Amino acid sequence: MKLPFFNRMVVVGVGLIGGSLSIVSRRKGLVKEIIGVGRGAGNLKEAVKLNIIDSFTFDISEAVKGADLIVLATPVGSFEWLVKQMRHGLNKGVIITDAGSVKGRMVSRIERLLPRGAYFVGGHPIAGKEKTGVNAASQTLFEGTKCILTPTKKTDALALKKIKALWNAVGAEVVLMDPMLHDKVLGAVSHLPHAAAYSIVNTVAEIKKNGNNFIAFSGGGFKDFTRIAASSPEMWRDIFLSNRVNLINMISRYQKNLEKLKKYIKDKDSKGLIKELEKAKAIRDRLN
Repeated sequence: MKLPFFNRMVVVGVGLIGGSLSIVSRRKGLVKEIIGVGRGAGNLKEAVKLNIIDSFTFDISEAVKGADLIVLATPVGSFEWLVKQMRHGLNKGVIITDAGSVKGRMVSRIERLLPRGAYFVGGHPIAGKEKTGVNAASQTLFEGTKCILTPTKKTDALALKKIKALWNAVGAEVVLMDPMLHDKVLGAVSHLPHAAAYSIVNTVAEIKKNGNNFIAFSGGGFKDFTRIAASSPEMWRDIFLSNRVNLINMISRYQKNLEKLKKYIKDKDSKGLIKELEKAKAIRDRLN
């Protein structure tokens, strides 16, 4: 594809993901103009100051006029509302994509909301950190990562090709996946760990004795394991609720395995315990 891929990109939510995509797209000449949309004037002004976006507005219906690419990088619970606000101002041929961690039925609902000639390609870059806001954005965030695209039977072939080229250009390996399968996979490898991290932090924080807060003695292991609990509560509230069926199933599986571990410890079953720990270690070692 010839550069630039897009003339006007609108980024709704200029934070870690939206800001990082803007930085790389500008640096590599993938887009001509970038308009930011958000709620916080301070964050958007900082994005202009850092030359991450060209301009900004709080009016989504105004922002999308003339855009050929719109990126939704806000909490997933806002996506349908945003599409409803913008759909009457969309150009023919515009592509809407997202960076949300939940797809499932949301993809088909957005497809139904769009007017003829506007296209949606569900996307999920598997990249990020617990920091939020435009100051957390990085031009190397997507290098060596995966980005899952979730096309359906209604997905326009050219729109899919363009979004795939965009993510490849910013350094990500693109994987195509069914939207429902995506939610099962991410429910296991992302949403469950976040739920566990939040729960463990709250569990330990509740324990106090003789004037000591146990969490004050946290070492590197605790901090490393629970780092993701510093992520945006608003974002993860939406993810948990949007993928609640898969997440509840994964929490139940986790509880079952935790109960098995608890029983081995309670019964002083050294053989069972070492078998369980070795199994997990072998699997984890293969992830490096």
